Amino acid sequence: MLRLLPTISDPNVLVGTSTKDDAAVYRLSSTVALVSTLDYFTPIVDDPYAFGAIAAANALSDVYAMGARPLFALNIVGFPRDTLPFTVLGDILRGGADKATEAGIFIIGGHSIDDQEPKYGMAVTGVVHPDQITRNVGAQPGDALFLTKPIGTGVLSTAIKRGLAEASDIDAAIALMATLNQAAAEAMLEVGVNAATDVTGFGLLGHLSEMTTGSGLGARINASAVPLLSPAEDFVLRDIVPGGTRRNQTAVETLVRWDDAVDMALRVLLCDAQTSGGLLIAVPPERAGILEEALRSRKTPAAARIGEITEGSMIDVIG
Repeated sequence: MLRLLPTISDPNVLVGTSTKDDAAVYRLSSTVALVSTLDYFTPIVDDPYAFGAIAAANALSDVYAMGARPLFALNIVGFPRDTLPFTVLGDILRGGADKATEAGIFIIGGHSIDDQEPKYGMAVTGVVHPDQITRNVGAQPGDALFLTKPIGTGVLSTAIKRGLAEASDIDAAIALMATLNQAAAEAMLEVGVNAATDVTGFGLLGHLSEMTTGSGLGARINASAVPLLSPAEDFVLRDIVPGGTRRNQTAVETLVRWDDAVDMALRVLLCDAQTSGGLLIAVPPERAGILEEALRSRKTPAAARIGEITEGSMIDVIG
């Protein structure tokens, strides 16, 4: 559908729609560029406060993925005013506000509409030096690939909606999705990386394919090194899989070569549609150990070296 939009010709647009990046970037001066993004969705957990916190963390993630610092946010709200009490909306907004406070920013406005299904998210504005933008393109052959959160939240969210997840599993999934990517972004900025993106709705392989296609390269992923949220694999074996994950599998099928050793459950999870996932980072191999240490010292949910960027155009997934 983006083909129908006018071609962007403003030279101050440093990042637009051409590379499917995480946020738009507009240069204001030789030293300052604005980073702008928005994201919102329907509830993925029953607790309205947790939903608000997760949605806020998810929206902020796109700014962190660009190597930028968030400045402020605006709320985006859809709410069924005649069927749910406003205390529910208050809890959603409180969760978002607390997460914004954790990120060191304020929510300074927003917009709401009457909607049959609740929706919440944020438009986030950040700032970055024009020469220090971390994009989802620019990876180089030999770069090590790191992932900073386990995957499987799409499957867990589906299990939660169906009432099949244990309380401890729900708590773990909520805690993971509500974790800011701020620490991971600080680590990659300290070390210096070639490319980064956050792993969200298109799944690990979908977002990796954006990185490789945009860089004109391929990748090799060690499936056994990818951290998984427990018990996501068990739910997949019970066919508790969101429709978005299945669509992701179809979308990458011509771009991925699977090793026979990678079982079907793991193939599904590598395409699982994430909410507020971690950062996927491509770093020069000589800095890989430094990045791993920087991530571990900041206690990111994961600091997993999961593969490398390669020549070619395919993503090879080995067991």
